[in-house]
Amino acid sequence: MRIPYTGPLPPPLIVPRSANTPTGAVHALRQFLTAPPPGHVHSHGKDKTVLLTGAGISVASGLADYRGTAGTYTLNKTYRPIYYSEFLSSHEARKRYWARSFLGWTTLHKARPNSAHKAVKRLGDLGYVNSVITQNVDSFHPAAHPEMSTIELHGYLRALVCVNCHNELDRAVFQERLSQLNPTWAAFLAEMLETGALTTENPDERKKRGLKSNPDGDVDVPGAPYTTFRYPACPTCLSKPPILVDGTIGRVEIDADGAWSPESNAGILKPAVIMFGESIKSQVKQAAEQAVSDASRILVIGSSLATYSAWRLVKQARDDGMPIGVLNLGGVRGEDKFFDGLPSSNQGALGMRCSESADKILPTLVETLQGSVSRGAQVSSNARPSLSLGRME
Repeated sequence: MRIPYTGPLPPPLIVPRSANTPTGAVHALRQFLTAPPPGHVHSHGKDKTVLLTGAGISVASGLADYRGTAGTYTLNKTYRPIYYSEFLSSHEARKRYWARSFLGWTTLHKARPNSAHKAVKRLGDLGYVNSVITQNVDSFHPAAHPEMSTIELHGYLRALVCVNCHNELDRAVFQERLSQLNPTWAAFLAEMLETGALTTENPDERKKRGLKSNPDGDVDVPGAPYTTFRYPACPTCLSKPPILVDGTIGRVEIDADGAWSPESNAGILKPAVIMFGESIKSQVKQAAEQAVSDASRILVIGSSLATYSAWRLVKQARDDGMPIGVLNLGGVRGEDKFFDGLPSSNQGALGMRCSESADKILPTLVETLQGSVSRGAQVSSNARPSLSLGRME
């Protein structure tokens, strides 16, 4: 994944202008999802909508985001996520990463899909949404709507993967092992949980308690002795040393308690996410591109498209002439190009953009569409219900 775009984002566009209120935003979204696709958009004869979601959709679940009003990049201008090359090459960097992840995992693990994720499920049940591409690593989409196709573009935090043997390890199992290897840190975590320091995402409250929270379960304690933290080796590589790329047998050493030793040259576990500077798996990239190709419209929810891997998918849709919808608080990278040339008569069918919270707008949208369906629209497994929009210019 490329380094994210860090330049200033433009103020959000509002398309159509009537989408500047929650009611107007719901109306524009309804138009967007129910209008027949433009005649030049070919999606194998089917009317499909693909969603592209980002961190903004999970804020209502109690998770931090990147660029919202209380986002990490907004409040902490010096924040720098760890890069893949740094994680691979530095034992100290891994100590720091896993210590902070150890503190943040409990809150992330307890978090659940919110009303926006549940609304996405209902949109799928009603036939308005066919697939989801998410940048998020919280696993909320597959949990909320397991029957709907979800492509996790940047991986997931529910597991770890070995950089050598590529076997996965459940994150909850890993968390327990970290507790065993780091009893002092485990006691500190228990204290933080007891005082409620880790149950709030309010940045001011966490600052009072000496904590900095970042997306993806990362909790920083300035001045903490990260160098004392220990983490386990890959259990598969420990029992059966892997063959390295140069053809030699890898060496996996552990200390008396079972922690990975820097004398090793293999057996390193990493989160099953795509770190900055790491390449997205080709099969995942191709699946995302295919999902866009198979669709007749794309709706972006809770993303500023600051990462190129997401932005390029919307550009692909734009190049294919698809209607583009954006539901996101704040600006979006390059959004003026996505809506350039729309006729003044457009009420959302050919494209829409609003700056609202997904957890407030999507449930209301579902209620509106359910009411339309109950008044006579027929839903089948192969066709999305179509509502009368009047004459389209």
